[in-house]
Amino acid sequence: MPAKAAHKVIVADDHPLFREALGLALDKALGGVRLVEASTMAELEQVSREHEDADLTMLDLHMPGVHGFSALVYLRAHHPGLPVCVISANDHPLVIQRALDHGAAAFIHKSAPVSEIREALYAVLAGDIWQPSSLGSLEVGAPTDELEVAERIGELTPQQFRVLMMVTEGLLNKQIAFELEISEATVKAHMTAIFRKLNVNNRTQAVLVAQRLAVDAPESGARDFAGQ
Repeated sequence: MPAKAAHKVIVADDHPLFREALGLALDKALGGVRLVEASTMAELEQVSREHEDADLTMLDLHMPGVHGFSALVYLRAHHPGLPVCVISANDHPLVIQRALDHGAAAFIHKSAPVSEIREALYAVLAGDIWQPSSLGSLEVGAPTDELEVAERIGELTPQQFRVLMMVTEGLLNKQIAFELEISEATVKAHMTAIFRKLNVNNRTQAVLVAQRLAVDAPESGARDFAGQ
């Protein structure tokens, strides 16, 4: 009888030691895995495109080139068949619920024991949604306008998404052109398309839209949601 194929898992986190530790935990939880690693959003875009047969992605919310839930939104828009498990040190209930609202298949705390990781992964691989038992029932999550922003950002092409993230980081067109090895005219064309898709008129408004996906501090998030 042929041996069961190992699960292929994309691990996206900018800390190599954590990727190594998570790889060991995944191997123990699933009984063997094939890891594909990414440490930046650019690498995540590449590996998710090159490994369409991956079984799932373990995604940290904080990586270079990522703004808040933007990487999650990108993956759900461009690779809807790839389950995404958010793994984060921030386990505030509002953060967990917003991640689930944006399409995460699971939310796992970075300090979770292997038994909990195994439970979450088995649920996700079976096509279910998993959340920590501590979350309970939360009446609020991502507000409607945030979900609308996510949908609009999800309509951006990969290159437009990269440009928007760079604009959010404060880069100028000349800097973006240098980083992406394209002309300034091409950057301007991307900006025009971004403005249209986000329904904004300038860079400042585009940045404000992207910032709706920020992972706020719990106290700030609580105040924002309380005011809805």
